[in-house]
Amino acid sequence: MRFFTSRHRNRAAAAAVVASLSCLALVAPSDATVSLPPQAVGVIRGHLVDIPVKGGTATVDASSLRVTARTAHGTVELSAPAATAPGAPGPVARTADGGVRWSYPGSGLAVTARAEEGRLVMSVTATGRADRTLSWPVTGTDRAASALQLPRGEGLSLPVADRFWNSAEAQLVGSDLPLESALSMPLWGYTLGRQGVSYLVPTDIGTSLRTASDRGRLRATATHRFSRAEGTTRYTVAFSLTDGSPVAPAVDYRAWLSERGQLGSLREKIRANPATGKLLGAFHAYLWGDARKAAGVRQLRALGVDGMWLGYDADDRPMDAAAVTAAKDAGYLVGPYDSFANGQDPKTSDAPTSVWPDRVYPDFCVRDADGKPVPGFHDRGCYLSSEAFEKAEPTRHHLADRTRAMTANGADSYFLDVDAAGELFRDHSSAHPMDRARDRANRLARMKRLADGDRLVLGSESAGAWANQVLAFDHGSGTPVVDGLWKAQRDKEKWGGYAPANAPGVFFKPAELPEAVAKAMYDPAYRVPLYETALHDSLVNTERWELSYDKLPKQKTTRALLAMLYNTPLNFVLDGASLKERGGELAALQKYFAPLHRAAGTEAMTDFRDLTADRSVQRTVFGDGVLTVTANFGGSPHDGLPGGCVDATLKGDEKPRRLCPGTPG
Repeated sequence: MRFFTSRHRNRAAAAAVVASLSCLALVAPSDATVSLPPQAVGVIRGHLVDIPVKGGTATVDASSLRVTARTAHGTVELSAPAATAPGAPGPVARTADGGVRWSYPGSGLAVTARAEEGRLVMSVTATGRADRTLSWPVTGTDRAASALQLPRGEGLSLPVADRFWNSAEAQLVGSDLPLESALSMPLWGYTLGRQGVSYLVPTDIGTSLRTASDRGRLRATATHRFSRAEGTTRYTVAFSLTDGSPVAPAVDYRAWLSERGQLGSLREKIRANPATGKLLGAFHAYLWGDARKAAGVRQLRALGVDGMWLGYDADDRPMDAAAVTAAKDAGYLVGPYDSFANGQDPKTSDAPTSVWPDRVYPDFCVRDADGKPVPGFHDRGCYLSSEAFEKAEPTRHHLADRTRAMTANGADSYFLDVDAAGELFRDHSSAHPMDRARDRANRLARMKRLADGDRLVLGSESAGAWANQVLAFDHGSGTPVVDGLWKAQRDKEKWGGYAPANAPGVFFKPAELPEAVAKAMYDPAYRVPLYETALHDSLVNTERWELSYDKLPKQKTTRALLAMLYNTPLNFVLDGASLKERGGELAALQKYFAPLHRAAGTEAMTDFRDLTADRSVQRTVFGDGVLTVTANFGGSPHDGLPGGCVDATLKGDEKPRRLCPGTPG
């Protein structure tokens, strides 16, 4: 069952927003590279190096790795000196590409710095054989720093002096966030008065970000672990000066992906597989009980719902061919949940997805440094090695056979749990050794086979941006999860358990989040669309599957407004009873959403701004004005838009289309 298979289930106020954050516009994402004049090369001044970048000149101090920048608005500190001193540097020399290089003989580190597409790109390489760490860059130290941007789920922009986020109850300060798994994109950023800075780490594996409260202000320091065995001997950080918008780091990342041919296109995915087009305008739902039957599907369509993605667990009651046919006749996508991550003894397994033929279990188990199997989620069985599967697949076809069996009912979509979520493994097995980079490459390869070879509309859990080219949708990267959510879910009395089988309380029972958790996850004063800014036109993003729209009654209005503002679908769980009781509400929301998403789902988010100083009113634009959305999260009207309502205008509309989801009727 899906609630067993991912370790990610158990992982880990508005007035405080400074006025300088309000009314900051997002410059339309550009796919063009930034051309610097031929003379824009590094200038060496002893241990100081000046490198021209877009928006100013960066200066790197080789003696400490301190980085500053001279801009039209003054000089700013992009990084304080490294927290782990690298030692005395050798002489600074030029490189053939116009950059510079130097080394730290005492610590076995070599550094290059150069201008690249308007950015300062610095790479640190470990030249010795011993493992070591480097804590750098040290960011948020400039006195002008006013907000920290973090791509936790969809994204956050946090006023650096905010008392809540500097406190323990926010569950941020003191936490180490692995870039490849805890954040949806390998970046962070700061607003520095009238400008900003973006930090992008393409070598995300082996790098973590730690946030600290320094005299009541948020600081963020990256730490990279250099290891030959882990394949993490090179560490790269790209610094960009930005306009200070809270989504500017995502604009920079989008440009980085585009420059390297790594930005997927939902439009191209639809062209390659027309069934993918059924994602446009569709809400998402996992089905239980009678909702999985053909009659339940027809009931949903009879409500007027003309677009859905329907999923179901791989249990002993999957959707049959008749139900799948009914879904496809209704214009819906339909597919099973599956996981390639867990293996158990077939004699005692508690989940069909954990049962494999031959000796996949235990031969394919990931092994730790002592040669022991790495326990699976909730210590069930073991995690299975993607390398073991890849080596066996050409002759033994375990994954292909599994997929063929799971889609024998005619399903045209597939949800593959965990694969894109970023929990990567080093496998010490002598039969199938791999490092985390190899694990990621294997996952990308098998997801690509599902999407391209099997022509399935593929989704995965909480997709990291690195998977954007192979996925059509994901469930989870819309949710900025904090650890307090997992604690709340463990309280089965309040949250619900795994019974009854046809409508488990863990999914269907309404629940209330602890106040601090709700604030950290859903307060609009802190939410910003980083993921959508970078990837809206690459894949369809939703919230976590277990946080259905009906699960959190107190957040329903806010979540509906966020979904419409970001042009992203709502996610539901449905059984026969909920179809009857709340199907009308789902239908009304989908009717509003569908034309907006069909028009703008394949467009980039080109503008995001706050219309009020407290961030209670926010606006987005998609494409060249194809869609403009304004959401009022406050309690008072703003320019005629009532609190708790959203206005959306498609190009050509004579007046906005209004939705007030919390209003009866």
